[in-house]
Amino acid sequence: MSPVAPTTPGATPPRRCSPPSPARPSYAWASLRTVGWGSRRTTAASGRRPPNRPPRPPPPRPRPSPPIPLPSSRWPPGRAPHLRGPTPPRRPPPPRRPSSRPGRPRSPQPSRPTTAGPMAERSRRLAELAAAAPGGQLEGEGETLVSDVAFDSRAVVPGALFCCVPGQQVDGHAFAAEALRAGAVALLVQHRLDVDVPQLLVPDARASLGPVAAEFWGHPSQRLAVLGVTGTNGKTTVTHLLRDLFLTAGRRTEVLGTLSGSRTTPEAPELQARLAAWVAEDVEVVAMEVSSHALDLRRVDATRFTTAVFTNLGHDHLDHHGTMAAYFQAKARLFEPAMADRAVVDLDDPHGRLLADAAQVPTTGYSLDDAEVVERGPAGTTFRWRGRELHVHLAGRHNLSNALAAATVGADLGLGLDDVAAGLAAARPVPGRFEAVEAGQPFAVVVDYAHTPDALAAALDAAREVVAGAGGGGRVHVVFGCGGDRDPAKRAPMGEVAARLADRVVLTSDNPRWEDAAAIIDQIREGASRGGGPAGPGGADVAVEPDRRAAIALAIESAVPGDVVVVAGKGHERAQTIRGVEHPFDDRAVARELLGALGTGRGR
Repeated sequence: MSPVAPTTPGATPPRRCSPPSPARPSYAWASLRTVGWGSRRTTAASGRRPPNRPPRPPPPRPRPSPPIPLPSSRWPPGRAPHLRGPTPPRRPPPPRRPSSRPGRPRSPQPSRPTTAGPMAERSRRLAELAAAAPGGQLEGEGETLVSDVAFDSRAVVPGALFCCVPGQQVDGHAFAAEALRAGAVALLVQHRLDVDVPQLLVPDARASLGPVAAEFWGHPSQRLAVLGVTGTNGKTTVTHLLRDLFLTAGRRTEVLGTLSGSRTTPEAPELQARLAAWVAEDVEVVAMEVSSHALDLRRVDATRFTTAVFTNLGHDHLDHHGTMAAYFQAKARLFEPAMADRAVVDLDDPHGRLLADAAQVPTTGYSLDDAEVVERGPAGTTFRWRGRELHVHLAGRHNLSNALAAATVGADLGLGLDDVAAGLAAARPVPGRFEAVEAGQPFAVVVDYAHTPDALAAALDAAREVVAGAGGGGRVHVVFGCGGDRDPAKRAPMGEVAARLADRVVLTSDNPRWEDAAAIIDQIREGASRGGGPAGPGGADVAVEPDRRAAIALAIESAVPGDVVVVAGKGHERAQTIRGVEHPFDDRAVARELLGALGTGRGR
C-alpha cells in the first residue's frame, strides 16, 4: 500500500494524517513487507531501503479536523435502553462452584456488575440477541427471556445465555451441561448439542461473543467516549493520565486495564457489563487498555472507540502471536474504521508511522520532537508543547512520550491547553510504574512493571537520569527476572539490555508459574553475558539470587548515596505465582521493609 500523500508538507503540530479514499481496502498487509520483517526489504530500524526506490515521505500533516464533543448525559441515571428505573444496586457475584475442568488451576474470575430486580426488567429476548450474532441461526423459542450472557460456566446465573467458546486448552461445549444445571436457559454453540433448550448456532462462537454481549447490554460504548490505548509499553500510564486529564476538566471518567482485574482487557461479557454500569452512573469518559490478546481474541468486538491510541510496539507476546507481523496486525485492528472514530499514534515508533500511512480514520501524531524539555529530574519533567509550559510528575523520556500521548488525545477531543496543563500537573503516580519507595535512605529505590526489553531499557534510562540529577556519581542497580509460561524469546534480550545499561545486575525469579525458575534465569544470564556494558563482559557484575526477597536485599545492601536501585518486572503486583500457587509478595512492601531494617539516613 502506498502511503497517504501529504496535503500540507510544512504544517506545524498538531501532526495529522488524512484518511485515504474510502475505496482503499482496510489495512493491506503488504505494507508490512515494506518495512521488512526479515525480508530483503529491511526494517526501519536498519535504515536500509530497497534499491532504486525513493525514501518514504514523512507522515502527512493536513489541517486539523474539528474536535469531537465528548458525550454529555444522554439520559438520566438508569435510563440505558434496557435498564429501567433508578440506578439499580449491584448484586454480589454468584457463589463459586467447584470446577471439573482439566488442566492447571485458574485464578478466580473477577466479579462484574450486573443489574438487579425482576427478570423482566433486565432481560432480552433471545431472538434479539440472535440477530446480533454474525451468521447466527436460532433453533428453538426466540421469545425466551435471557437475563445474562456468560461464557464461563462458573459465572452462570439463572436465565443466562451460555456461550460455548472453544479455547486453547478446553472447549466450552464440554461445560454446557454444567451451565444448564446452574440455570442457563439457552446456548450459543458452534455445533448442535443434544440438549432440550434453544440453541443459537454460529460459525465462530468467539467472534459472536462480543456482538451478543454488546446487544444484551444495549451497546454502552456508543453512549460513552471510550479511549482505547494499545501498545507494548505505556498503556497503563497513558490511561491513568487520561483519567486525570478528563477528571480535572470536570468529566466523569473511569479507567479499565491492568490495575483493574486479572486481565488487561476483560472478556466481552464483563467488558460490556462494566460499560453499561458506567453509563447508568453517568460516566462520560472511559480510558481503557486494549491488549493484543483482546484484539486477537475478539474481546472488544462491537465496542466503539471514540479514539484509538498507539504507543509503541516491541518484543512481547510472541508465544501467542508467533511473529512480530502477526503481533502488529492484531494491534492494528483497533485502528480500522469499524472500531474507531479517530486515532492518535506515536510517530517516533516505525509501526506508528505505518499506521499513520495507512490511516482510514482522522489520525493525529505525536513525537518527542514536538516537546522542548525545560527541566527533568526524579520529581518529573517540565516541557513546552504547542506554546504552553506543562509539567508531569513522571521521570524519563518514555513517560514524556506517555504524557504527550495523553495531551494529544485531550486536545484532539476539544480540551484547551489550560485543561491539559492542569490535568497533567494533577496526575497521580501510577502504582508500580517507576514508583519511588522512600524510607529516608540516601539513595533511590524504584519499583517498575518493566517486563519487556524496551520497557526495561526505558526504566534504566530513567534511572540514569535520576543519577545524573543527583550529581552523576552514582550507580544504577537492577533486580529482575522473567515470567514463566510467557514469551521465552524476550529473556536473553532483557538480560542483554540490563547488562548494557545498568552498573550492577541481580537476576532473580519473577512469576515462574509452572516453569523452572533456575532455567529462566539461565536464559536471561546468557543474554547478560553479551551485554557489553558496565555489568557485561569486562565488568561482569552480574549476580544470581533466585529468592526474590533476598535479591532485593542484596541490591539495597550494596547501594550507596547517589545510587538508584530499580526493582523491575512485577510493579503493582501483590503476589508471586509459583507452581499454580499465589504467594503474597509486593516488591514495594518488601523494599520498604528492607530499607526500614537497614535504618534511615544510612550513608557509606
